[in-house]
Amino acid sequence: MKRREFLVVLGGAAAASPVAALAQQAALPVVGYLSSRSLGDSGHIIAAFHKGLSEGGFNAGQNIRVESRFAEGKIDRLPALAADLVRYPVNVLAATGGTSSVLAAKPVVPANLPLLFAMGGDPVKLGVVPSLARPGGNLTGIAFLVNGLAAKHTQLLRELAPKVGTIGFLANPKDPNFETDSKETQEASNLLGLKLVVVKASAEQDLDDAFAVLKREGAEALFVQVGPVTTDLRTTIASRAAASKLPAIYGLREFVDAGGLMSYGTSITDANRQLGVYTGQVLKGIKPADLPVLQSTAFELVINLKVAKLIGLEVPTSILLRADEVIE
Repeated sequence: MKRREFLVVLGGAAAASPVAALAQQAALPVVGYLSSRSLGDSGHIIAAFHKGLSEGGFNAGQNIRVESRFAEGKIDRLPALAADLVRYPVNVLAATGGTSSVLAAKPVVPANLPLLFAMGGDPVKLGVVPSLARPGGNLTGIAFLVNGLAAKHTQLLRELAPKVGTIGFLANPKDPNFETDSKETQEASNLLGLKLVVVKASAEQDLDDAFAVLKREGAEALFVQVGPVTTDLRTTIASRAAASKLPAIYGLREFVDAGGLMSYGTSITDANRQLGVYTGQVLKGIKPADLPVLQSTAFELVINLKVAKLIGLEVPTSILLRADEVIE
């Protein structure tokens, strides 16, 4: 072959290779990833999801594509973001970041598109699926327990600070679990003879008023609801609680990593890994209706002694001995 002919052939191959690469990429199945959280706040969650996918042999950019949408803690954006992913289109949609994501996605996802979720709360009680064992239709996923722990959280607060008589409950009134969580926390407080002060925050600008009410009402400890808004604001909330010298307990260890005092709850990271595993199984052809809703039941108690020292609190030995992790 003459040099000029060789260069023409080589140039044509080089020009064609990006097109071929794009065509190959376009042929890959697409996973839609919908989160109520922000991208910057989701690194460990996203990594866990991809780890679960890889356990099933799926890796982004190699044999699947992942198209993501983040609501940045603004729950009212979720329906439009879910609809955008449906139009994209995607082969399966994974909704995470809390209950709000799947509740927003369910009405806009067609019946022939698998919708998988990682959510807190009871999927049956919240109307997501009719049964955990037989979810039916196009939905299934992972439920990690964030509700029903009010009694345990208030008990731990009382053990942590036995002289406390008034506790605060910081919650998002727009969260689907708000009424249930508030009621359960009130009942748990009544059983322990504690006065409960419920304060509300659905955005960062609400925190000034919330902590002002806690101070005015004489709250001596704090319990924070788990939800996409409070989780996104965990660093600010933990900082405000410490500055107010309030012993505080949270439902996720992410709050303690962000400067909170103590957490007790299931692992949201592992729940999202399991979501990735389920997504891989659906990509392989398993119907969501044939996959029971998994309940993440691994609990962990985490204590941050640096925060305890900062607020002048001595953590009882009884709690330290039961802790799964003590941050010093």
